[in-house]
Amino acid sequence: MSTATMTRVALMAAVTAVAAQITIPLPFSPVPFTMQVLAVLLSGMLLGARNGALSQLVYVLVGAAGAPVFAGFSGGLGVIFGPTGGYLLSYPLAAALAGLAAGAVARASRRRALLAGFLWGCAGLAAIYAAGAAWLAAVAGLPPLAALAQGVLPFVPLDLVKTGLAAAVATAAAPVIAPSRA
Repeated sequence: MSTATMTRVALMAAVTAVAAQITIPLPFSPVPFTMQVLAVLLSGMLLGARNGALSQLVYVLVGAAGAPVFAGFSGGLGVIFGPTGGYLLSYPLAAALAGLAAGAVARASRRRALLAGFLWGCAGLAAIYAAGAAWLAAVAGLPPLAALAQGVLPFVPLDLVKTGLAAAVATAAAPVIAPSRA
């Protein structure tokens, strides 16, 4: 792996850590509103499936080791094994799915790049929701519908906006990262 690639992977892990600190707690849910989804999907779209997933794996491992990089400046295995752990553990997969759009985002027309970024971003978002809600239900002892009501439904509208924003930022930034764009 080149130094430039390692730097990009580390940078996107750091961007995710910063995005995690933009937090709005919700009174009806143990899951806060954060900007992590934007950073996770953007890491995949900019770095590709493999390196996007690697950036999120680095993020999760750094947080699991105790660095305060998760929402609310928290960290440690307690967070991973807590009610929001499923969301965190899904980030490498979500970034990998969003990363399947990296080729289109870097080389396709703007319209196709935005569409591919949004659709693969939605696939990544679905992975976050599936793992997060399943984990939330198991850890918090919630029925599946209650886990969806607390851990997915309130987030869908704004997460779709974040997915579109990630696709737009990746489409705009890709020419710098992959200058061969048509």
